[in-house]
Amino acid sequence: MANDPYAQLAPVPEIAVRAPFPDGGALPLVNAAPSHGGEGRSPALEWDPVEGAAAYLVSAYDPDAPTMSGFWHWIVKNVPADVTALPENAGSGVEGALPDGASAGRNEALGTEYLGAAPPAGHGPHRYFFTVQALSAPLDVPDDLTGARVHFMARESIIARGHVMGVFEHPGD
Repeated sequence: MANDPYAQLAPVPEIAVRAPFPDGGALPLVNAAPSHGGEGRSPALEWDPVEGAAAYLVSAYDPDAPTMSGFWHWIVKNVPADVTALPENAGSGVEGALPDGASAGRNEALGTEYLGAAPPAGHGPHRYFFTVQALSAPLDVPDDLTGARVHFMARESIIARGHVMGVFEHPGD
C-alpha cells in the first residue's frame, strides 16, 4: 500500500475533488464491477475550478493491481474548462453521458467505459484514485490511447491536480 502513484510527478497546485465517499474511505459497492456485486457505475465527482484551465483530464486508477503498471479503469479527456462535475455513471459509455467536447480514452480492457473495482480474490484492499487534472491546453491525442499514454502526453500541460481515493476489497476476501 506504500505505492504512491503521484510521487514521481512534478508538483503542481492541488485541486479539491469530492465524491460520495470520503477520501481514503470505502468505495461504495455501486462503483464496483458487477462480477464483485456492484453495478459498475462511475462515482459522481465534483472539483473546484482552476483559473487558467483550458480543459480537465479525469481518470480512475488502481496502483495496487497485480501488474507492474497498475490498472487504468477510466480516462476522460478534454472536459471543458467550465465543467466542474461529472454525474454518477458518466462513465457508462452511453452517448451523451459525458459533457460536450469531452471524450473517453481507453481503459485497460481497451474499452471506453468506466470499469468498476474488481480486485482479485485474496489480494487484499485496493486503492482507487479518482483524479482530476487541470490542463493549460486541451489534449490533441488519438482516441485509442490508454491511460498511461494519455497521461504521458498530458504531463507538460498539467497546471493543477487533485484526487479522492476509495478503497475496495474483493467481497470474498
